[in-house]
This record gives sequence, C-alpha cells and structure tokens, in this order.
Amino acid sequence: VERAVVFFEVEILDAKTKDKLCFLDKVEPNATIGEIKSMFHKSREYPQWYPARQSIRLDPKGKSLKDEDVLQHLPVGTTATFYFRDLGAQISWVTVFLTEYTGPLVIYLMFYFRVPFIYSPKYDFTTSKHWVVHLACMCHSFHYVKRLLETLFVHRFSHGTMPLRNIFKNCTYYWGFAAWMAYYINHPLYTPPIYGEQQIRIALIIFLFCQIGNFSIHIALRNLRPPGSKTRKIPYPTKNPFTWIFLLVSCPNYTYELGSWLGFTLMTQCLPVAFFTLVGFIQMTVWAKGKHRSYLKEFRDYPPLRSPILPFIL
Repeated sequence: VERAVVFFEVEILDAKTKDKLCFLDKVEPNATIGEIKSMFHKSREYPQWYPARQSIRLDPKGKSLKDEDVLQHLPVGTTATFYFRDLGAQISWVTVFLTEYTGPLVIYLMFYFRVPFIYSPKYDFTTSKHWVVHLACMCHSFHYVKRLLETLFVHRFSHGTMPLRNIFKNCTYYWGFAAWMAYYINHPLYTPPIYGEQQIRIALIIFLFCQIGNFSIHIALRNLRPPGSKTRKIPYPTKNPFTWIFLLVSCPNYTYELGSWLGFTLMTQCLPVAFFTLVGFIQMTVWAKGKHRSYLKEFRDYPPLRSPILPFIL
C-alpha cells in the first residue's frame, strides 16, 4: 500500500516584527529552502523580495538556512514557521569583481601616462626616466588583468550575489589605494629603490613567482568544484609544485597574494604600497582564519599540520 504524501504548511514571519508575511499551503516535503524562497517571491504581496534578497531562518536571530536544505529534514512540524529578513538589493559577484578590478587598472594607467590635472602642467603626458616606474606599471597592470580574466574564466562562486552596498565599499578600497600608490610611483620626483637594480630584480622574481603560485591555487580550487555545484572538498596538493604549499596552509591563494604585494613593495620602495600590503594582509588573515575554521568544522579528517595563511605562524 502506497503511503500518502504528507504535505507541509509553511508560514513565513517577519524576523523583526513577527508579522505574518506569507502562508504557503500544500508544500511538498522534499521542497528545498531555495524553492520556498521562489514560492514566497511569486506570492503577489512581495514581488520585490527576489530569492537572492531573502534570508530564511528557523529563529529570528539565527543563521540563514542554505538554499539546498530540504524541508522534511529540518526540525519543524508539518506546520513550519520560518523567519524572513531582507538582505537588501543584491548584485552578482562577477559584476562586483569586474568593477572593483577594472578601476585600479584604469586609474593607475592615468597616473602612469600623467594625464592633465594630476601633476604640474609641464609634466602632462611625459614619461618617467626611471625604468622601475615602467616595470611597476607592467606588474600592476598584469596583476589586475589576471584578476579580471580569472573572474571571467576561472572562479566558481558558491554564492551568486552579494549586497549592492558592498560594491561601493570595495571600490572605495581598491580604487582609492590604486590612486594613492600610482600618484607617488609615477610622480616626477619619484626616486628608485635604494639598492637599485639588484633590489628591483629580486622583487620582480618574488612578484612573478607569487603570481604564478596564486593562479595555480585558483586553478586547483576550481577543479575541486564541478560546474554548477556547491560541494566542498578538502583541497590537496596536485602535480603542480606551486600547490604543494597546501601541505602547510589552508588558504595559499592569500599567501601568494601577500607575497606578490611584498614583492611590489620591495620593487617600488613606496610607503603607500607597503600600507596597502599591510591592510590587505590583515583582511586576508581574517578571511583565511574563517575558512580554516569552517574546514576544521566540516571535515573531521582535515590535515592537522595546516595553518590558515602563514606556515606554522598564523
């Protein structure tokens, strides 16, 4: 005898006011939170709250449920109560990354070509006599072109969107620092590094080594996640020697990113670059520690030797 399917009734309340926003009748037990978000969006009262804008939770102050969570596997009865919070207007990660990385590329080149109104009029469209200035421009441009291409062809995002307000914060950070660094490096009074050619060459080797390393890690991480999936696996070293750092570090993409900017700081011997490197290191350490914690929580067999960002140190 076939068992009758027990349908659920889903009640969605406002997390702040506890007002009832929506009542969904005859929801199938195998419906996901993502599907419930779509049903809520299609209900006539609230068309402005598209799925990516919704946070659905079991408790008003609890964590957001994942889109792939299944209704019948959640600790709810056949009449399920969920709490809704508006995440605000959303924008795709790809759009954010393309915007925040195109800015520094264009801004830096404006200072490099010394377009009018930046320096004294007599320096308009002149070029620096120091070869390190031209090398720095090539390295900076290479870095951001690489980031743009990785955004388009390499990265797979587990979350499709982020709050729209983030784009203004991120662009202020990247564009502002690019302008500050470029102003001093391309300034007519800029002086090359104190140890000259030898310092610049060592810095270039560090920069390029770390750029190749960073790209190698991004490829390794991409290959961990099949297209369209959100599955998470433990990243391990591959045949590529640049990925062997996975033996000691959870987030080597940040380790290599830090190395790139240390190389650029050494190459230009410029204080704003050093400050950008320091601020970036602090932010990447926060991200790396969070990722490291989530790995430890999710995988019982996670390699115990790994540190978040710096081997044996941090």
